[in-house]
Amino acid sequence: MLDNKVILITGGTGSFGKTFAKKILKEHNPKKVIIFSRDEYKHYLMQKEFEIYKDKLRFFIGDVRDKERLKRAFDGVDIVIHAAALKHVPLMEYNPIEAVKTNIGGAENIINAAIDSNVEKVIALSTDKAVNPVNLYGATKLVSDKLFISANAYAGGKKTRFSVVRYGNVAGSRGSVIPFFLKLVKEGKKELPITDFRMTRFWITLDEGVDLVLEAIKEFKGGEIYVSKIPSFKVVDLAKAICPECKLREVGIREGEKLHEVMITEEDSRNTYEYKDYYIIYPHFKTWSIEIKKDGKKVPEGFRYSSDKNKKWLSVEELREKLEKLQVVY
Repeated sequence: MLDNKVILITGGTGSFGKTFAKKILKEHNPKKVIIFSRDEYKHYLMQKEFEIYKDKLRFFIGDVRDKERLKRAFDGVDIVIHAAALKHVPLMEYNPIEAVKTNIGGAENIINAAIDSNVEKVIALSTDKAVNPVNLYGATKLVSDKLFISANAYAGGKKTRFSVVRYGNVAGSRGSVIPFFLKLVKEGKKELPITDFRMTRFWITLDEGVDLVLEAIKEFKGGEIYVSKIPSFKVVDLAKAICPECKLREVGIREGEKLHEVMITEEDSRNTYEYKDYYIIYPHFKTWSIEIKKDGKKVPEGFRYSSDKNKKWLSVEELREKLEKLQVVY
């Protein structure tokens, strides 16, 4: 699948990019892995961390807003994983045009560069915030998702095909609730703030996100949105798992935040099939030939995949066990 392929990762110096690169370099035999990112210091740190793979790694400083740089970087590339985005919710509300330029304009540039360079496959990473968005970041990612899906028609007779992988907040990622709670406990706090006692979230690790992307690369035909089947948890249970003796204080939901994560809406259910480890949302507008993967079961109309309506839940004890193995980024 990846052997002897040239693979490029936009936003490659981020948490996902590093985890994905390490996995494919350890478990596969790619011809070359190109790390595309605008942060020179992160490039420098990653070069040091990945020293043993230096013969197969290339570091391209560049921004997805720069069409010419993308075209140069995509020369000879077989597979592109698009992970670059501006994603800080409050900052994007204050800097909306910057979010549009990177998350939407950047998506357009990726699409054009991939088609012009005859890239074989492109997978774009999405987010639960793109589903019924309530903040600007989510709205830009919704547009980005639609651009990548429609790019399969835009490619015309070219071989380039596009797909999307969607999942929610990664457990233990920088800026998420787990490192926030752990930091408070480390500082000796005996009370943890909960935005809303009813709040639920999905649990997915970086490794699980990488595995879904690898599965999609192996099989996608063009136009699918892959959504991982993962357990839910209550945020109050997470707090109890981290600090059983701490008091919990409800502080009110923040601007641009949802009570529950939603991955598949009732409207999308009309085009959604369930498989063993994931769901696939097929395109609503079929302006190109799309193949439905076999062995799937069409979900019932009105189906909604959200963190509060999930079939599988993590208990406080299960959360504690997962936290012991989790790599947390501060």
